[in-house]
Amino acid sequence: MSDALMSDPALWTSSDIAAATGGAIVGEAFRVNDLSIDTRTLKPGDLFVALSGARDGAAFAPAAFAAGAAGVLSARPVEGGPYILVEDALVGLERLAAAARDRSPARRAAVTGSVGKTSVTQAIASAIALAGPSHAPVKSFNNHIGVPLTLARMPAATERAVFELGMNHADEIRPLSQLVRPAVGLVTTVGAVHTENFPDGELGVARAKAEIFDGLAPGGVAVLNADNAWLELLSDAAKANDARIVTFGQGAHCDAQLLDFERGDDAGASVVARLHGRQLRFPIAQTGVHWGLNSLAALLTLEALDVSLDQALAALAAFAPLAGRGADRRLAIAGGEIVLIDESYNANPLSMAAALRSLGGYRTGGRRLAVLTDMLELGPDAPARHGALAATIADAGIDRVFCAGPLMHALWTALPPGQRGAYAQTPQELAEIVIGAVRPGDVVMIKGSNGSKASLIVSALDAAALGPSPAAAKGAVS
Repeated sequence: MSDALMSDPALWTSSDIAAATGGAIVGEAFRVNDLSIDTRTLKPGDLFVALSGARDGAAFAPAAFAAGAAGVLSARPVEGGPYILVEDALVGLERLAAAARDRSPARRAAVTGSVGKTSVTQAIASAIALAGPSHAPVKSFNNHIGVPLTLARMPAATERAVFELGMNHADEIRPLSQLVRPAVGLVTTVGAVHTENFPDGELGVARAKAEIFDGLAPGGVAVLNADNAWLELLSDAAKANDARIVTFGQGAHCDAQLLDFERGDDAGASVVARLHGRQLRFPIAQTGVHWGLNSLAALLTLEALDVSLDQALAALAAFAPLAGRGADRRLAIAGGEIVLIDESYNANPLSMAAALRSLGGYRTGGRRLAVLTDMLELGPDAPARHGALAATIADAGIDRVFCAGPLMHALWTALPPGQRGAYAQTPQELAEIVIGAVRPGDVVMIKGSNGSKASLIVSALDAAALGPSPAAAKGAVS
């Protein structure tokens, strides 16, 4: 069948893909509705991109066709259906992404930062969806594969799009930004994250985050956190790329100034701010105190994307915490209920401090319990950074702290005896202790790096509970 006879809308036709990638069509013409790099989640009508890594993606082409793939992008011949032969599948994906960028009028934003980038990206995504045809990543697709995959999935008619750019090393964000060519670049904040990969510590992290401005489109906008210690470095990088700078923070000089953050009596919170001199008070569905600044970062980014303030505020009012990133719920236990705050997706010193301060703001009449596992990728300073959390815990008024993992032992020894709940070598061991320790009325916050398996403790509490409390149907709890 020729492409000319395929009249239904398609994301890409085989001739489009071949032209963009410089590849050759083998077999009959085809069209695709989406892209996939994983046969386990592939949908009928997808283009399967056969990437090579630990395993040869081309070997999965038969499984892709069996799952309904319309075609395959591959660096070697495959069997089972039509394919486009390219020299390198990842390079082909990048070229297809660049073609998607160039064929669309979409105004694009890119988001990075040491903490908050995934949640803020998804909050922005919820707002641009209200403003017209939009595009955004699914989950945290922010690396050298996820960003070109997300961009190549962007429909031609998209008006606004947002992308998340992540890194573990220097020189990783720059090529991603140059591929996306954002009109708006947002850095949520910079801190001690992935420092084991940077001999110069936070300075190296800040320089790596500043790479987002190297791909900024002419006349672009840089959205920066004025409260962050690396503001000057980021500003200089943005100015070097002719960006217009707007800032958010607590100072009166900021374009978006945070005046107050008030947790709601039942769910969410209210933010009081001054936006370009205009005072606002607006509700958000989040309860973490760091969402005061996050919401302002989102508002400035959305403003630069030509999203109305009404649409931006409506989206923030409805945008609930993502799984593992601050979602809270009530669980029934013998004699009553507890509030479980799931922060298990990831952790670093900045996000850990923010989560502990948020926990300290809960008022339920019970105890506030922090259940913590190791923060990873912090290099030789890791034990000291864990131990330093004791001061934040004291300031937040946390009642008991439960720790698991070799690095968290440094925090355990730094805590005063009255704040020590229990210590265990593994999250599995700690889970059983926590289950036996919780009491009705407690607020239990669980946080740690994804690799240190804090999520196992969340799952264990869920399994041990009598079920969700009837009050949980009301939504987030504060």
